[in-house]
Amino acid sequence: MSQITIASLQGRIEAVRESVEFAADHVGRSASDVTIVAVSKTVDRETMQAAYDLGLRHFGENRVQDARRKLAEPMPVDCTMHLIGQLQTNKANYAVDLFQVIESVDRPSLAEELEKQAARRGIRLPVLVQVNVAGEEQKAGCAPEDIDPLVNQIIWSEHLDLRGLMTIAPLVDDAEDVRPVFRRLRELRDRLQSDSGLELPVLSMGMTNDFPVAIEEGATHVRIGRAIFG
Repeated sequence: MSQITIASLQGRIEAVRESVEFAADHVGRSASDVTIVAVSKTVDRETMQAAYDLGLRHFGENRVQDARRKLAEPMPVDCTMHLIGQLQTNKANYAVDLFQVIESVDRPSLAEELEKQAARRGIRLPVLVQVNVAGEEQKAGCAPEDIDPLVNQIIWSEHLDLRGLMTIAPLVDDAEDVRPVFRRLRELRDRLQSDSGLELPVLSMGMTNDFPVAIEEGATHVRIGRAIFG
């Protein structure tokens, strides 16, 4: 196990849960409506298991190759693995076997390959569309103005289940500076729901630096790494 102790890990998880509850309560939401996705990219399999034993059930990994190594022995069956990093099309085959949710669908070619791989397995794969709301050149994600064709492609894909949207906000000193990013993603989701008539319940947005603001703006999933694992 990495340097973090069980007692320290438990304290960190409890602190994150308290912050989630406070942020949700501040805007009249229930903390039970917010899923904590523990971003485990920097820790080993043993630490992931310790976090599971302390009650976490959702974990996020950035890289397929890291997940293949860590999940050689799968996590317990009630654990949901999220791929939150950019996915190369040629690794979609592995990703579909390793992850229960792909959060980073950002282009038609990837959606097409995921559909093909899911069809081969006879499954319906939950996915999110990653949107580069802030327009940062170094960040993955489709541009907001390009989202409609991608969403329509996924909607008509027999083996992909579009659950909502994901974004990664810019790293800033004051989380209030990225509130408009989270608000824009929520507004985009609301517009897509209205246009399609489909329910898109998931808004994956907010990380260690800014997740309370994201919750206030409607996040249903927050991706927390450093605040949990150090």
